[in-house]
Amino acid sequence: MEPLHHDTSTPEAGRHRRKPRSRTVRLSLAGLALALTGTGVALMPAAQAAPEAAVQAAAENPYERGPDPTESSIEARTGSYRVSETRVSSLSVRGFGGGTIYYPTSTADGTFGAVAISPGYTAYQSSMSWYGERLASQGFVVFTIDTNTTLDQPGSRGDQLLAALDYLTEDSSVRSRIDSSRLAVMGHSMGGGGALEASKDRPSLKASIPLTPWNLDKTWREITVPTFIVGADGDSIASVRSHAEPFYESLPSSTNRAYMELNNATHFTPNTSDTEIAKYSISWLKRFVDNDTRYEQFLCPLPRRSLQIEEFRGNCPHT
Repeated sequence: MEPLHHDTSTPEAGRHRRKPRSRTVRLSLAGLALALTGTGVALMPAAQAAPEAAVQAAAENPYERGPDPTESSIEARTGSYRVSETRVSSLSVRGFGGGTIYYPTSTADGTFGAVAISPGYTAYQSSMSWYGERLASQGFVVFTIDTNTTLDQPGSRGDQLLAALDYLTEDSSVRSRIDSSRLAVMGHSMGGGGALEASKDRPSLKASIPLTPWNLDKTWREITVPTFIVGADGDSIASVRSHAEPFYESLPSSTNRAYMELNNATHFTPNTSDTEIAKYSISWLKRFVDNDTRYEQFLCPLPRRSLQIEEFRGNCPHT
């Protein structure tokens, strides 16, 4: 609608320039102005309404980061943010073995949610390094950690993930970039078992993503943290029947949960760049760490079976 233009001339000047409007015309214009003003559309140009809508959307969810997502944007190797990284020596921390922090270079959008990621048994942070830039470029601070020893068990790895998050938010050089109320954990193999342990111990976490997880404990009824478990149909180390599936099935139905079983995959598939793991991990973190409902479209309805996905189970996010 075009903005209304009002005559700013004085009544006296109007009488000299043109004849007075008829009473009928004056009443019609008055009625139009009243009607339009009543609906709230008359006196505001369209160009002004759009920014106000954007401000209102931002106020409803101040944690949204980045442009509107598309299938291609969550499958891309990098997102919209440029990424920097910093190494953390094991000598400068307590409770875990140091690691590498990946973070969005710009601070223009405010603070970000953060996720700590543990490697598996006998592995180092390098096995999880591909998650660093990939997730950080989508608008997260990401900490891929080394464990105290490569032989640490899931319970210890869970404690170390939480210690890494505490370091991120309290002592790290990027702590001012992080919203300490929006934290998550991920992990591979025993590190995935550690992500479950961390979720049990700290229910304030916003998300957990165990990747081909291994743990002797098979039941996780205590977990209320939104949990996305990734299994592999060809896993001979932590078979889905003995680990990923019973872990998922033991989660309370009231918990936001999902299970994706990769097709033609192995226990070590999460150690190298994988589009399916990335796109659904990004969607899960965005939805639950950032409360960004724009990403629900990739989680609900549930993804169908495909050449890459053997099975996908879960409940649609509780909005």
